[in-house]
Amino acid sequence: MKVKRNLLAGISNSVISALLGIAVIPFYLKYLGVESYGLIGFFATMQAMLQVLDIGISPTINREVARCSAIGKLSDSGRLLHTLAVVYWGVAAIIVLTILMISPLISKYWLESKHLPSETILHAVMLMGLVIACRWPVGLYQGAIIGAQRSVLSSIINMIMAIVGNLGAVGVLLYISPTIEAFFIWQAIVGLAYAIFMRWGAWKVIGNSKAQSFDLDVLKNVWRFTAGMSAIALSGIILSQLDKVILSSMLSLELFGHYMLATAIVSGIYLLILPVFNIIYPRFSALLASGSLEELTKIYRLGSRMLAVFIFPSVMFLVLFGQNLVAVWTGNQEVAKAVAPVISILAMGSALHGMMYFPYALQLAYGDMRLPLNICTILIICMVPLIIIFTRTYGLLGGAIAWLTLQIIYMILGVWLTHRKILNGLGPKWLIVDVGLPLLVSIFFGLTWKYLIQINSSSDYWNVLLGLGVALFATVASILMTPKLRSFIFDGIRSKINYLI
Repeated sequence: MKVKRNLLAGISNSVISALLGIAVIPFYLKYLGVESYGLIGFFATMQAMLQVLDIGISPTINREVARCSAIGKLSDSGRLLHTLAVVYWGVAAIIVLTILMISPLISKYWLESKHLPSETILHAVMLMGLVIACRWPVGLYQGAIIGAQRSVLSSIINMIMAIVGNLGAVGVLLYISPTIEAFFIWQAIVGLAYAIFMRWGAWKVIGNSKAQSFDLDVLKNVWRFTAGMSAIALSGIILSQLDKVILSSMLSLELFGHYMLATAIVSGIYLLILPVFNIIYPRFSALLASGSLEELTKIYRLGSRMLAVFIFPSVMFLVLFGQNLVAVWTGNQEVAKAVAPVISILAMGSALHGMMYFPYALQLAYGDMRLPLNICTILIICMVPLIIIFTRTYGLLGGAIAWLTLQIIYMILGVWLTHRKILNGLGPKWLIVDVGLPLLVSIFFGLTWKYLIQINSSSDYWNVLLGLGVALFATVASILMTPKLRSFIFDGIRSKINYLI
């Protein structure tokens, strides 16, 4: 029951946060322009790249809090949280000072603009460092809350800050100053408040923070796992952000803004992926700590199938109706036409990447740092030539093609290596049954729509509604074809109805 409540809270948080983030983009384009939106996209890339400085701390606190919670000694993780917090706030100070120093180089030699003044770009980059530093400790405290399986509290804080951050930014642009500098100043204020509230939530869950002190010994106890997670984080950041780093340098801010617009649309796929991962990772860790291997296998397979039946129809919708969706969203047919092919390819790659969160959570729960690190190393070796070749050949579309190609390699290689060591022999069944069948159902409905029942319509709104209907049919069909999943979902619905009655 607790897992279902946490999952519902996580999904609600992701849906609300993502919808708010997507809803405000047309306002950003209207009041700031495409080039300034390109700067916002560059900020998102910089923030993601700097996650390497996390050095594996967030997953470490997540895992250790989950382990302490499973054995009924949650308060024992308090000293570790306090010690890691000292490290985290120190890193935040380093981030803001470093970006302030290198901002002239970034604005002059990296970012290319046709319309924005060089001073505006310089000020924006400097403010990016302040925003990142203010938001930096959020990951640590959120990891502690999620590790304690209190995702409801974390989700409430996230949703409140998402509302304040996004709607407040629109208000600042509308009533105070329609400039990129004003946008980032507001984000810095919200980011600091975000960190403060998340800190309050973490210590509310774990216990009194006043009784804690910095302890170097607790770092020694977890340094192996932390070091492994740091290496994995570095490789993961390279894999997820390399396309954006290269494109931000090779393309104008306008074209880069188009790429980030497509990325924003595709990020909707992660509405389910990230909250599911935040639930299953500590759950897997707790089940392993208690020796419940059979229950772990059951949740691993059922959770994977549930994720697949929702992700693949969503991707099918973006592939077939991405242009209509962007046209409705932005009101700009030219922009919609430019980003639609990028959306289609990014969406297919992101769906495969999303499914691999389950094997990845399994690897982390077992504490096997070498396996994901080896997989990431192989993928990076493949990624470098892919991104260079495809970007030089296809420009804006090249990054998306490289992303899809890499995720195909990742799924084949990652599943084979994971289930050769963990839950041995389950790989083919997971790949064919739990992932393959929902994928085939979505492909069937997509092809049926495209070649048999497609109705030509000049209305983008009507096409979007029809596309949502097709995606819904594909989702329902996938659920009905899976007895265990069908029983799980229907039993949950019946229990809610009986509770209300």
